[in-house]
Amino acid sequence: MADLRSRIALVTGASRGIGRGIAHELGIAGATVYISGRSVSDDETTEQLGGNVHGTAALVTESGGTGIAVRCDHTNDSEVEGLFERIQNEQGKLDILVNNVWGGYERFGDHDFSMPFWKQPMSRWSLMFDAGVRAHYVASCLAVPLMIPQGSGLIVNISAGDNGKYRGWVMYDAAKEAVDRMAFALAQELQSHGITALALYPGLTRTERVMRYSTPEELASSESPRYAGRAVVSLATDRDVMRRSGNAYKTGELAREYGFTDIDGRQPPPFTFG
Repeated sequence: MADLRSRIALVTGASRGIGRGIAHELGIAGATVYISGRSVSDDETTEQLGGNVHGTAALVTESGGTGIAVRCDHTNDSEVEGLFERIQNEQGKLDILVNNVWGGYERFGDHDFSMPFWKQPMSRWSLMFDAGVRAHYVASCLAVPLMIPQGSGLIVNISAGDNGKYRGWVMYDAAKEAVDRMAFALAQELQSHGITALALYPGLTRTERVMRYSTPEELASSESPRYAGRAVVSLATDRDVMRRSGNAYKTGELAREYGFTDIDGRQPPPFTFG
């Protein structure tokens, strides 16, 4: 069984969905996990999807780790700085950063995404880049000084991709490509410090939002949020993880390499676009 009892992790945007699943699996492995997000009660959740940072923190603790909830808007730099100052003061280090926060799906039901890009609302660009790409960059900048002293660390950018294929929407494609390229660029500068940076591609995941908008047929080969969590735990316990730095991996690929399964015992195949 994976043992992360001495590790300190931060999962951003972990009130629900993939972030919650990753935090859960880190907790099962015994890690101390900071859970950040805006939702602090079920009455204040994004689009009434349920879930909040306190619920995820409790789940982590119940699973064998230590969950610490922090209310944080990752588009507000001062709040993000406060989050990392707290980790520094309470733990003195950070071993694992999972950049999961993503605002690109907010108000998803308000617009027809089959429309061409020039008819899409410009507001969605900010949702994807401010509460996505920029948020990942800011968190990475603040995390690295907490990793350098121990000469190790793992930064995982949650993204989406399929061997360079078009992802379906211009803004979405540009944002996710930026997240991937950021992981590559971080890896170049962090190698000498022993810090690994990479991108992880979950497949179609049964998040609260996906369950609301998808049909049973579409969900036939889907993944649970914990499948991505098991990928992160496998990476965090891999003593030779540096060999993966700068690259992007699908959860289905890592499942086959590391030998883990989803919570139902299956290994959903690597996700593909089209």
